[in-house]
Amino acid sequence: MRALRETLVMIKVEHSVFALPFALVSAFLAAEGVPHLSVLALIVAAMVTARSAAMAFNRFLDAEIDARNPRTASRSIPAGRLSKPFALGFTVVCIALFIAVCAALNPLALMLSPVVVLVLLGYSATKRFTSQSHFVLGAALGLAPIGAYVAVRGELAWDPIWLGLAVVGWTAGFDMIYACQDMEFDRKEGLQSIPARVGVQGALRFARVLHLFMLFGLTWLGVHWQIHPIYWLGMVLVALCLVVEHALVWNGDLSRINMAFFTMNGVVSLCYGAATITALVWSLH
Repeated sequence: MRALRETLVMIKVEHSVFALPFALVSAFLAAEGVPHLSVLALIVAAMVTARSAAMAFNRFLDAEIDARNPRTASRSIPAGRLSKPFALGFTVVCIALFIAVCAALNPLALMLSPVVVLVLLGYSATKRFTSQSHFVLGAALGLAPIGAYVAVRGELAWDPIWLGLAVVGWTAGFDMIYACQDMEFDRKEGLQSIPARVGVQGALRFARVLHLFMLFGLTWLGVHWQIHPIYWLGMVLVALCLVVEHALVWNGDLSRINMAFFTMNGVVSLCYGAATITALVWSLH
C-alpha cells in the first residue's frame, strides 16, 4: 500500500483532469445528450487507467535520465522511494484494466485498444530520437475524445477527430513550454525536444502558434455544431487562460512555469468541458 500511494503521487493521478473533460464532451456529443451512467463510468475508468499506465511507464523508462537531471532527481524512483519493478508491474496492471474496460464497452473499443496502448507507451521513448515527441504526447491526449465517442457509439466520426486534433495542438504547445526547463540538460544528454533544437524563445513561439491552432479548431467546431451561446463564453475563458499562460513565461521567464503549465491548462480543460457539455445538453433539449 505504501508503494501504491507513492506511485499515485509519482504519476500525479489528479492530472487526469487535463484530457478527461474533452473525453466527456465527446461522450455527450456521441450520445446526443446525457450518456448512460455506466458508460460514463467506464470512460472515466479507461481514461484513468490509460494515463496511469503511460505515466508509470514514463517514470520507469526515464529513471536513469531523471536521476541525472537536478530537476527530476527527487522523483520517486531515482530517490529510492519506489522500485522500478513495482512501477513496471503497476503499468502492466493498468494496461490490463484498460483493455478490460474497452472490452466491456464494445468490440470497436477493444479492437482499437492496442493502438492506444502503443501510442501511450511509445511516447516515453520518442525524445531519444525525435524532437517531435511533443506531438506524440499530443496524440496520446488527442485520442481521448475519439475513444470516448467510440465508447458511446461503437463507431468513428469526424467531429471527435477534429476535437482530437485541437487537443493535439493544445497539448504539444504546453508540453513545449514545460520542456523549456530542460533545454540545457537535453542538449547535454543528447535528448531531443523543440526547446533543445530552437531554444526557449523559438519553442515559446511554436507554442503560441499551436495554441492559436487549438482556438481555431474549437471555434470551427462551435460554428459547425450551431451550439448554444454558452459555448462561446467557455471559448472566451479558454482564450483568456491561454493568454495568461503565455504571459507567465513571456520573454523566457520560467520562474512561474508550474502555474503556466499545471494551473492554467487545468483551468482551460475544465472551462471548455463545463461550457461545452452545458451547451450541448441545452441545445439538444
